[in-house]
Amino acid sequence: MLRNVKSLTGFTMGATDGEFGKVEEFYFDDESWTARYLVVETGSWLFGRKMLISPVALEKPDLENKVFPVRLTKEQIKNSPDIDTERPVSRQQEVDLHSHYEWPYYNSAGIGFYGSIGMMGMMDSRVPFEDIISDKYAEEQFTNPHLRGTREVTGYDIHAADGVIGEVEDFIIDEETWSIRFLVVNTGNWLPGKKVLISPKWISNVNWAESSVIVDLTVDAVKNSPEYDPSLPFHETYEVDLYIYYGRSVDE
Repeated sequence: MLRNVKSLTGFTMGATDGEFGKVEEFYFDDESWTARYLVVETGSWLFGRKMLISPVALEKPDLENKVFPVRLTKEQIKNSPDIDTERPVSRQQEVDLHSHYEWPYYNSAGIGFYGSIGMMGMMDSRVPFEDIISDKYAEEQFTNPHLRGTREVTGYDIHAADGVIGEVEDFIIDEETWSIRFLVVNTGNWLPGKKVLISPKWISNVNWAESSVIVDLTVDAVKNSPEYDPSLPFHETYEVDLYIYYGRSVDE
């Protein structure tokens, strides 16, 4: 099922022996557009320390009570590597984090997440983390340049081939694969106020320095696209209609 990131923000995180914080935002890989970590604010328990929790640690969510159960103890979480979420996360910090929790590492090829897993039941397709780091990312030891926060990208301008469309307001995430399926775009300041969805597959470039996303669509095409209502449950028929409207397949 597809869900708004904003609807998951504020969920309580539940360890096996008690609650330990609330979801503040998500970190995602900007190459595969897949969520890699939940950023958790621990509040008074750990003096406001923030934690990164991989989706691989999650049990089936309690959507009614807005709780993410986690297969971890509070002691494990308390003793996890201290990561300053106000600064870019380094590759070495990810090594330490995954080693501490014995989590498998994600494959930056961008297909799914840890192989074939999801929020409801994740498979362990473990990849030697240190091997990946030492070879492929030798030049990126000090920071992971592809890890972005949903808070950071919210508010980015969306540019079509012939003008500005709107700005990023939210994200639609697939709870089975943790991939970001759509960006929710508010066109209110540029087009007659409505919200539309843009697939990351239609993004031709992202200018991180200028906080802008460029898509290979025209202003008119977006203006006349099916309107998205975030107050309604996301239906597969809307996604089908959207792809038909743009003349795209799910693979492009």
